[in-house]
Amino acid sequence: MKRFVLIMFIAITGIQLSAQTSGKLDVSVTTSSTGGNYAPKNIVAIWIEDESGNFVKTLLAYAEKRIQHLNTWEKATNAKGSMYNRTDAITGATKSSHGTRTCSWNGTDYNKNLVADGKYFVCMELTDKNATGNFSKFEFTKGENNSVSPQNVASFSSVNIVWEATATLNNKEITSENNIQIFPNPTKNIFHIRGENITDIEILNVAGSVIFKNNSTTRIDMSNFKNGIYLVRMKVGNQIIIKKLVKE
Repeated sequence: MKRFVLIMFIAITGIQLSAQTSGKLDVSVTTSSTGGNYAPKNIVAIWIEDESGNFVKTLLAYAEKRIQHLNTWEKATNAKGSMYNRTDAITGATKSSHGTRTCSWNGTDYNKNLVADGKYFVCMELTDKNATGNFSKFEFTKGENNSVSPQNVASFSSVNIVWEATATLNNKEITSENNIQIFPNPTKNIFHIRGENITDIEILNVAGSVIFKNNSTTRIDMSNFKNGIYLVRMKVGNQIIIKKLVKE
């Protein structure tokens, strides 16, 4: 089995090694009224929380004028010091009717960092009145492929949650490699790789797809790629070294 090697330099705390699986979570749900005074118009938010109930990322938020009535979502985002955070989320105004809502998650938090494997929750909140409406949360596991189809609850039916893994970095297979450097990191456009016996350089996105590959240069131009988190995978002798890279 091929071994994967990951070094993640975190400011102040040093090196942090954890089991991480890249992949995609697809969420589908059909909404319905709470019996509020402005039904069928409604506002709705879908977001991710970790096992401890901490806000991770908003996936969908249809709300503008009455956004303050999504009280549970407001409280979750405010606890992170970023009220109504909608980084990378599907957004829009109040919905005029109910229907099927779909969204997805790439396994990162609102700071675009790939989060550790484990238990997470898809949280959903909807209201059609000038007050708190209905809220539910559904557990799933980030790691190996799994799916959840929970029973219908108030305002949320036909819920389907599917996590599909694409690449795993297992902490049992991680070792330190201090002789390989990538800089600057974070980078605006250009970054360099320093080290000996480096071949077969690849850049992967958080979904685990190879978006760049070469075997001849250690100067990499990222100007054609979006800002976010990437993995740099290199063959060094008979080892595979993977390092985190942030483009901003």
